[in-house]
Amino acid sequence: MKKTIQKYQFPSGFWWGSAASGPQTEGAAHEDGRKQSIWDYWYSKQPNSFHNQVGPEHTSNFYYLFKEDIQLMKKTGHNSFRTSIQWSRLIPDGHGETNELAVRFYNEVIDELLANGIEPFINLYHFDMPMCMQAKGGWESIEVVDAYVRYAETCFRLFGDRVKYWFTFNEPIVPVEAGYLYNLHYPNIIDFKRGAQVAHNTIVAHSKAVEAYKKLKLDGKIGIILNLTPSYPRSEEERDVKAAHISDLFFNRSFLDPVTKGHYPKELIEILKEHDVIPAIQKGDLEVIHANSIDLLGVNYYQPRRVKAKEEKVMPETRFMPEHLYDPYIKPDRKINPHRGWEICEEVIYDIMIDIRDNYSNIPFFISENGMGVEGEEKFRNLEGYIEDNYRIEFVQEHLKWVHKGLEEGANCLGYHLWTFMDNWSWTNAYKNRYGLVEVEINQEFQRTIKKSGRWFKGLSENNGF
Repeated sequence: MKKTIQKYQFPSGFWWGSAASGPQTEGAAHEDGRKQSIWDYWYSKQPNSFHNQVGPEHTSNFYYLFKEDIQLMKKTGHNSFRTSIQWSRLIPDGHGETNELAVRFYNEVIDELLANGIEPFINLYHFDMPMCMQAKGGWESIEVVDAYVRYAETCFRLFGDRVKYWFTFNEPIVPVEAGYLYNLHYPNIIDFKRGAQVAHNTIVAHSKAVEAYKKLKLDGKIGIILNLTPSYPRSEEERDVKAAHISDLFFNRSFLDPVTKGHYPKELIEILKEHDVIPAIQKGDLEVIHANSIDLLGVNYYQPRRVKAKEEKVMPETRFMPEHLYDPYIKPDRKINPHRGWEICEEVIYDIMIDIRDNYSNIPFFISENGMGVEGEEKFRNLEGYIEDNYRIEFVQEHLKWVHKGLEEGANCLGYHLWTFMDNWSWTNAYKNRYGLVEVEINQEFQRTIKKSGRWFKGLSENNGF
């Protein structure tokens, strides 16, 4: 395709690609030495917790089809691609012996990507705690933190000669929220203080992994991927503004500040102390956090959070939750994705960029996830046999317009990755909502078909704009 000057032209070398994860795409859940993650275990005990009882063994078969998939990445314009290594595949017992079949698989994936001009971005943890590690307490356990750091260092040593972009965690607040606050994911615990301990230990694990990477003096960069969900007040009244600020402390600054500035927000610590939910902090924790800031930030953005001042007092004996300090608010005139139930508000991505520029030293970052999930996409199949997902093209275009504006105003954004390359299994939602540039049929063959958005994305990448 001939390159032309576009209305929205992006910088030379801009990263165009997509994001995925090992547990959501690889399949082969019980093969070649892989052992249970928390998802395999939970599904074995409560299959009804998953949409249509579709569990993690029914993911998209990337383990066997990765060469074909990487060719499809080329056909859809990828110059970069993020996925994750599965701890439960590489080190099946959580610590100790490395699985040589897994080493071979990940080596082959990395080499195949590079051979096709696609830069591998590798993430180490995407919600998929090995069950043997969860049995020791998961992220509540210092022993598990230490095992994770050894796992991370193993990955750096095995693959760091070719992988130049590493990420310690994807959306580390999600296991806190979903697993310890809102009873959405295993281990299905509702206890904020334990959740706060999980958050702190995760940040320590991240910082120690960054430290381990830098000690190896490899030629690359290391960071973390955070889902930044700005909190907007219902009004400019002081009570609403304060509520939004508190929400922002809990769900954005709690991770963003320590990984970039080396310390927790002072106001957040004061709130945790006031409600007696501050986590146990081991000797040396704060020092290792302070000493190991990231090189690169990944920003996942899907929707804003809207809040208002608390309208009813919480009973004093009630166990503390962040929502005791504010109420959620639904904007009456919001635009919404009717399939997913999420608000679509494109300009928020610009607000995030400017916040990073002004308040986080304009650290290098990229949009590491952004996308639109749609249920029942087969109804959009055209006469030529592929899905005509104009809504996804429009969704990406409208977000990229605001990314472009942020770039023009000096934000240090290096790329845009869509969630996701191909339709994949998505936790308890399984295959309910489809996000891919490529359709995957969930049958024995797992046939792939590029959607209209995938064809459009190729032109976006080749023209470096639209």
